[in-house]
Amino acid sequence: MRHHLHFLFVALLLPGLASAEIYRWTDAQGRVHFGEKPGGNGAQQVEVKPQVVERDEATRQREQRTQQYFDARRDERDQANARASQARAERAQECSKLRNSLAQIQHGGLYYRTDEKGERSYYSDEQMDAARSRLSSRIAERCG
Repeated sequence: MRHHLHFLFVALLLPGLASAEIYRWTDAQGRVHFGEKPGGNGAQQVEVKPQVVERDEATRQREQRTQQYFDARRDERDQANARASQARAERAQECSKLRNSLAQIQHGGLYYRTDEKGERSYYSDEQMDAARSRLSSRIAERCG
């Protein structure tokens, strides 16, 4: 990605460099100067040509491996984010169910379970208190 940004920056800069006017002149002490504006008598415009850099095959392969590495890391990060998002959604659903169960128990009523003979066995007050306590603990543990 960084290579692409550098390339984009250079590509945007080249037309500006190609159209920029560069001048060369020599001052009274014999020193050569360059600038965007003529700086003295005898200033001559200099043509600036962008340098084309050819990369060898090894460099291109190294750049390709680097890009593949960064693409793989990005894909891993995206997958990790998706898994984390799914885990958050599952936890939110679990918390909602736990809170609904606690609200139903606190609302009151008779709760029972059906045994293997199909007969109802109602919860005692102690069992209801234990269920409330378990739900409250689970909510505190899982839901913050």
